[in-house]
Amino acid sequence: MMWRCPLCMNPKNQHYHQDSRRDYYQCGGCQLVFVPPDQHLSAEREKQEYDRHQNSSDDPGYRRFLNRLLVPLEACLTPGAHGLDFGAGPGPTLSVMFEEQGYCMDIYDPFYAPERQVLAQRYDFITATEVLEHLSSPRQVLAQLSDLLVPGGYLGFMTKRVKNHAAFSHWHYIQDPTHVAFFSEDTFIWWASYHGFALTFPGQDTVIMQKPADVSKKP
Repeated sequence: MMWRCPLCMNPKNQHYHQDSRRDYYQCGGCQLVFVPPDQHLSAEREKQEYDRHQNSSDDPGYRRFLNRLLVPLEACLTPGAHGLDFGAGPGPTLSVMFEEQGYCMDIYDPFYAPERQVLAQRYDFITATEVLEHLSSPRQVLAQLSDLLVPGGYLGFMTKRVKNHAAFSHWHYIQDPTHVAFFSEDTFIWWASYHGFALTFPGQDTVIMQKPADVSKKP
């Protein structure tokens, strides 16, 4: 069976890789590599995996990891900017770190902080660290995040990127059963171009995109 890409809906994709548990397809348009939906975990099994995470705002190593996004993103922000940490997980940390720097933060997570009223607000910046690879519907989620941003606002992502097939076939990242969408630089370039966002790659696993200040210029 051929699957439509969950990011750009392109029906033209090819079988990219197979391991003992799953298949992986690559979109011929945006280059996203994805696991077909019939091989995703149930929501219950997915949460069981997340419950095992040990991340904490008291962990200096985890803070150093998140600083790879906080530092370059903060350089883009104005004092007092209002942010949302989307997919904050069971131990919200990046939101705490931004609050320590004087920013007003909200959090949202479908399992651990499902208060949807925060999704009715507008934000100067939105972060999603180690979130994109878990998305079964990245097209809808990224569109939602874009809509939550004020014109000129920023999206900040952390996710490890696909490099090539040889690296992918031995990649530890695909061993996590909750990882179902794998972005490359080309994937981010496609999405940013399609939606008119400015794009930078401050690090090997970090991405910052700025929404156009004049939204009427969106393609």
